[in-house]
Amino acid sequence: MPSMEIDRRAFLALALALALAGGAAPRALWAAAQADPLYLAARRRGERYEAVVLGPDGRDRLAVPMPARGHSFALDAPRRRAVVFGRQPGFFAVAFSVDGARPPQALAAAPQRHFFGHGLFLPDGQRMLATENDYEAGRGVLGVYDASAGGGYRRLGEFDTAGIGPHEALLLPDGKTVCVANGGILTHPDYGKLELNLDSMRASLAYLDASDGRLLEKVELDPALHRLSIRHLAVAADGAVWFGCQHMGPRSERPALVGRHRRGRAIELYAGPAETLRGFRNYIGSVAAGDGGRVIATSSPVGGQVAYWDSATGRCLGVTALADGCGVAPLETGGFLISSGLGAMVHGGPDGGAQAMLEAGGQVSWDNHLRRYAA
Repeated sequence: MPSMEIDRRAFLALALALALAGGAAPRALWAAAQADPLYLAARRRGERYEAVVLGPDGRDRLAVPMPARGHSFALDAPRRRAVVFGRQPGFFAVAFSVDGARPPQALAAAPQRHFFGHGLFLPDGQRMLATENDYEAGRGVLGVYDASAGGGYRRLGEFDTAGIGPHEALLLPDGKTVCVANGGILTHPDYGKLELNLDSMRASLAYLDASDGRLLEKVELDPALHRLSIRHLAVAADGAVWFGCQHMGPRSERPALVGRHRRGRAIELYAGPAETLRGFRNYIGSVAAGDGGRVIATSSPVGGQVAYWDSATGRCLGVTALADGCGVAPLETGGFLISSGLGAMVHGGPDGGAQAMLEAGGQVSWDNHLRRYAA
């Protein structure tokens, strides 16, 4: 299969690049930034793809090479490590120390599986879970990896996600339950990101027991909204799961793209003002919780805007305009750090203002996600 052969070559090239790069980090920069909040992002810089650790000033603390576009991260702050996943369909991941203390490690997707770009560590650091596609069977799984000391991220098995196309998964505050956004879209790497089941797709939120993958609860959108794909997640202050969708139906349709779910209840959808809904252009690219979980940010790179929501009431609080803005992560001082595929990075919030940190242009393009690293 040609696509598989290309990805095997890319993985071998990545392993060699990591071996040559070693684990050396700019130690002086790291030592000077111990008290600072840090942010992780994937980017393209010229002809190179990198996973980077950034300070609050936007300066690099660490850069790790990748063979292709990255997407998002699994974070293990207590042990100062992270894993970056290749963008869907991703056949590589890279495990690395956030402080550069140990050499990065290249990870390959299991046979007949690919990464969707998201993952998480369990609280004890013994296992890592990654959203994956069992593309021959057409089902979603969470790959389970040995993240213990000496485990080498060996794949231990997988959990069924009770759906198709699991994109983002996150751990709930109880530390025992994983919420999975099953996007509902059937894909196969032989056809890239082509959607193979638009007429029958059904998105869902699935709640799994993190210890054994047992399905605890599953909720779906109304059948009339079956072309909404649930993609990204965040947890609010009260423990509710907020999510963002992409609409795969006609462009003339304008369904609500932002929702909230509380365990044991029905899904609630929020459209916001008509101008804001129209500005999303049927696409939410990232969701993040800030201000102690009281404010939810939802970004649309297609529409060039980030909208903010009161997590208690569902009221839209305001919008920040940023061309191709997608990555969003909470700032320690309030508001959000927002990155753009055009290279810009700004501070934004519900008041609509945008304070530039990095200007657009040059050779840098930020990918869809920013993750705040909280030690």
